[in-house]
Amino acid sequence: MRRIEVMDTTLRDGEQTTGVSFNDSEKLAMAQMLIEEIRVNRIEVASARVSEGEFRAVKRITEWARNMNYLEKVEILSFVDGTLSLDWVVEAGAKVINLLTKGSLKHLTGQLRKTPAEHFRDIDNVIEEARKREIIVNVYLEDWSNGMIHSPEYVFQIIEHLTKRDVKRIMLPDTLGILNPEQTLEFCSTITGRHPDVHFDFHAHNDYDLATANVMASIRAGISGVHTTVNGLGERTGNVPLSSVIGILNDHLKVENDLVESKLFKVSKMVELFSGLRIPANKPLTGEYVFTQCCGVHADGDDKGDLYFNELLPERFGRLRRYALGKTSGKASIKKNLDELGITLSKEDLDKVTRRVIELGDLKETVTTEDLPYIISDVLKNGSQEQSIRLINYYLAVSKGLRPVASISVCIDGEAHTETSVGDGQYDAFMKAMWKIYDKLKKPRPALTDYLVTIPPGGKTDALVETTISWEYKGVEYKTRGLDADQTGAAIKSTMKMLNIIANNELKTLSVPTEKLNN
Repeated sequence: MRRIEVMDTTLRDGEQTTGVSFNDSEKLAMAQMLIEEIRVNRIEVASARVSEGEFRAVKRITEWARNMNYLEKVEILSFVDGTLSLDWVVEAGAKVINLLTKGSLKHLTGQLRKTPAEHFRDIDNVIEEARKREIIVNVYLEDWSNGMIHSPEYVFQIIEHLTKRDVKRIMLPDTLGILNPEQTLEFCSTITGRHPDVHFDFHAHNDYDLATANVMASIRAGISGVHTTVNGLGERTGNVPLSSVIGILNDHLKVENDLVESKLFKVSKMVELFSGLRIPANKPLTGEYVFTQCCGVHADGDDKGDLYFNELLPERFGRLRRYALGKTSGKASIKKNLDELGITLSKEDLDKVTRRVIELGDLKETVTTEDLPYIISDVLKNGSQEQSIRLINYYLAVSKGLRPVASISVCIDGEAHTETSVGDGQYDAFMKAMWKIYDKLKKPRPALTDYLVTIPPGGKTDALVETTISWEYKGVEYKTRGLDADQTGAAIKSTMKMLNIIANNELKTLSVPTEKLNN
């Protein structure tokens, strides 16, 4: 069976992403993880002669690689510039260069303003000098894809020339990301057919969102190696993501490779941290939601024989399958999450919790597994209180330089009351409007004694908020909790529960016969 070689260029081409710059410690950490944990065959870590910081990073990587016997896995992009790049590479301690040559006649004549013969002579000089210094040479044919479209005879000429030189690999980049899978298959097949014994790499860019499909086509055409970046970093729209290549190599092409799937998520999160670019939630294999079922029908199908599973099992990549909670959730999704928490509910209670999850799903993007205990507590412990005081609606406003304002409408004993007030915060404004109504009705007020806000562990800005408020009324302490996607909304719910508890207790006291009160 064929074995495909993977060269990752996150540290070189990936760093050409706008706004991304890695320091030497970050580069070393990523190099170590890519080689030792993901086990890519090679890494391209820098361009020669870029900066002093780049030189320091390469030196640290090569010192580590030499000690670990990985030096031939570390590659440097170099240029046809006499001995300048080679001097830099030797001083940095590297052993392999990826020589950037011109792969299209347009680039050769337009940028270098040289003839093919002049360019080939310059290339030969670098290769001969590299051989003297015992440096291994791979060669990039920059803009090769355009060369195959507009000047194929030139491409055939330069490849024929290189096959007669001391070159280990010839690398075919779709520099501007212009190819589609049909073109990639045709062009790569032409090249490998003409030189079946030469090691060719394919380097894909993603301008048309076809990089993964093009890599797949190149391998079918007989290409021996492919280039990737973690999280698809790279110029413009980036390079083909390492995660996507792992998927197609193992599941669709079923070709041998050395990549370790289970470490993929770990390296993706590290690169996310160092690059500052977030992984999209729906990014295949590495995104937050890719192993999350949202539809209740899917959860039900999984419960009846894994009907909605595919070959991309999350365990392969160090991930877990989850069942999202929200307005599309059914009982099966909620039950899956309850099972994960070790919680069992009766059918009646499960129905109540399901209704509450769907209701909350209309208010926020997602309801997490960590939210569930809060929801259960809110629904089952505090959901049965009779409401003699009912909040019809409220309006809260906050503006810079102005005090928050609350307008509320409340039904008390069947009669509607409306008030507006300002406060030191939105909740304070709400309570002052409420107490205006209470004062008008000559109703006694409880006193707030404690106010606690909590969110589930690991909660984000859209997490559910639980507000627990303690009150004192006529020497008795009341503690109520409210749950909402909004902190003030949760506090208001907690408050309305407290007012109803006190109102109902007052009614019960008034209905008790005098002799019982005396007892």
